[in-house]
Amino acid sequence: MVGVPQSHTGWTFITSHARVLAAIADNPNARIRDIAARCRLTERAVSRIISDLEQDGYLSHTRDGRTNNYRIEPDKVLRHPAEAGLSVASLLSLLVQDETDRVRKPVPQ
Repeated sequence: MVGVPQSHTGWTFITSHARVLAAIADNPNARIRDIAARCRLTERAVSRIISDLEQDGYLSHTRDGRTNNYRIEPDKVLRHPAEAGLSVASLLSLLVQDETDRVRKPVPQ
């Protein structure tokens, strides 16, 4: 199957949910296929994660023709007690690359 990401073994610092949220923050009109490629996840996994995020109120979407327009709730507080009081916006400020930085320093692939 074309576009299926390589598997990853071992642990990582950032969860798949955070990666998907950051990809959406970077492009609120991104297709699930594009989010999956960027996050190195399957489209099915991204769909489940988006559903989780919507169900818990971190994300919502509206349809514009065939395109989903996602909206992140930046003031929503992170779920884990260790991050009590930290908002989604504070997490995304670390994960979403500023457009000017992206132009200067391309992301290695």
